[in-house]
Order: sequence, then structure tokens, then C-alpha cells
Amino acid sequence: MKDIYDILREFKKRRGENFALATLVQAEGSSYRRPGARMLVCADGKTVGSLSAGCLEEQVASRALEVLRTGEPAIMSFDTRKRFGCAGKIDISIERVSQDFLCELAAHLDTRRSCLVITALEGSFVREAGSFPGKANSFPYSPLIQEIHPPIQVFLFGSGPDSSPLPAFANLLGWQTFEVTDANELSSEPDEWTAAIVKSHNYGRDFVALQKLLPLDLRYVGLIGPRKRRDELLNDLLDMDVTINAGFFAPAGLDIGAETPEEIALTIVSEIQRVFAGGSGCFLRERKMSIHGALKCMDPAAAGALSKR
Repeated sequence: MKDIYDILREFKKRRGENFALATLVQAEGSSYRRPGARMLVCADGKTVGSLSAGCLEEQVASRALEVLRTGEPAIMSFDTRKRFGCAGKIDISIERVSQDFLCELAAHLDTRRSCLVITALEGSFVREAGSFPGKANSFPYSPLIQEIHPPIQVFLFGSGPDSSPLPAFANLLGWQTFEVTDANELSSEPDEWTAAIVKSHNYGRDFVALQKLLPLDLRYVGLIGPRKRRDELLNDLLDMDVTINAGFFAPAGLDIGAETPEEIALTIVSEIQRVFAGGSGCFLRERKMSIHGALKCMDPAAAGALSKR
């Protein structure tokens, strides 16, 4: 999703300019990126986003400039088994993207609303999450239908030496971070893409923060601190009839032998990524199936299932 956020950030700085949008619409076998990967190409040649590990971008950007000149969309196919390090085939659609599309997509994400982005040979367009996209099928296969969600927002409760590394890692991933000094005054309304980290290292302040956060049923609430202190907090919270759900992670973080504030921040951000992306956290070398697993993109029939969420 970070590619989308970066693309929209660049668009907002260049409103009124013409852009080409390259989208990976189909992959067979192994590929570095999966369908839904996107790259914006500006009229001056600047690119934002990626489609591979850097193998294809120059060729795609060159073709995208031609699309910008002619207005005619194009499809580029790459057999990565012969020329590159992956063992598969990918198709990339290139279009002169409309300002309306970028504005509408930005409006959804700025107001933290998920949406569907449909990419077909006719171009890309936005639909409300759960809606059926209608006719859009000039590819030899189904159009790419992808759910786009707003950036993960992370509320940080507490300050200290571990405060700087957490936002630094989060920002690299395109997440939004908010420091909260008073648990009763959140700067933004929590939603399904919200995580919270409690790290004031003060029993009373941590208790108040958890008392506020746990009833919100967030997908991730992490507490930094030892198990003994966690157990004391849990006992007191249960005495106050606060329900402890599966989204509570304490001590927060994955076990990677972390010790410094930077290492600890890495474990926590990795754990949040695991929770929201549905990863296993296991060694990839021990995975028995494809690294990427099931694709997040959908065919038209599956798109309607979003409305049941």
C-alpha cells in the first residue's frame, strides 16, 4: 500500500500535471511484486513506486512517457524466467491516468475510507468498498480489482528514548503516528486500521491508557514492559471489568533478541505488520507455500463479499 500513499503524495505536489500510471495486473509463477503494485511516471521522467526489484522500471518508464505523448494505453509483458532473477511472467498495464481518479482515491484515503480500485485496459477508476465494479474487461483476463485501505495509524502513549525509533520505522512504511499525552484525548478517531502502543513506563498512566484502549477492540494494542508488570495491570483491569481481547500484545514485539530502543522498535513494528497483513512471523525458508500466499486482489464476483464485512 505504501506505493499508493507515495503516489498520492507526489500527485498532490504536482496537481495539474499529466501522469502515466503503470500497474502490475497479472503474475504467473514467481515475481518480486504481486498484482496491484503500481508506479507513477511524471512527464519529467520522475517515477514513484515500484513494479519489481528494479529490473523493469526503466523500460516501463520509457514506454510510459510514450503513453503520455499519445494517450494510448499499453500492455507490457515480461518473462522473468529468461532475463531476470524471478521464475515467472508478469503483465503491466500503462495508462495516462486521469486527475479525477487520483483526486477521488486521495479523497477516500484522506477521510480514512477503504475503496476498490479497478484497473482495466480502459483505465483505472474508484468504487466504494463492497460495490460491484460493472463492465471493465478489455484485458484477456479479468480486470484487476484491489481493495485499497488507509494507512495504518499508530497511537503512541508515553515518551522516552524509545519514542524516536518507533515513528521512524512506521514512517518508512507509510504509516501515520500520533503521540498521545492524555488517554482521554485521542487526536484521531480509531478505526480498523488503528494500532496503539502503551509505553509510558509508569504504572498509573499505563493503566489509564489500557482502560481507555482495550474496550475499543483494536486489532493491535501493545504494552512495553515485563510480564510481571503486565500481569499486575491485567489483574487490576479485570477488577474494573475491562475485557482483554485477542488484540492485546504484552510484552509487545516479536522475539528477535532485541535490546536497544531501535531493536525493540523494530520488533514492535514487525509485530504490527504481521497482525495487519496476516503474516505468520515464521522463517520464509520454512514456508511450504508461496511467499506471497493468497493474493489480496479479487475478481468481480469476490468483490461483493466486501460488503459483508
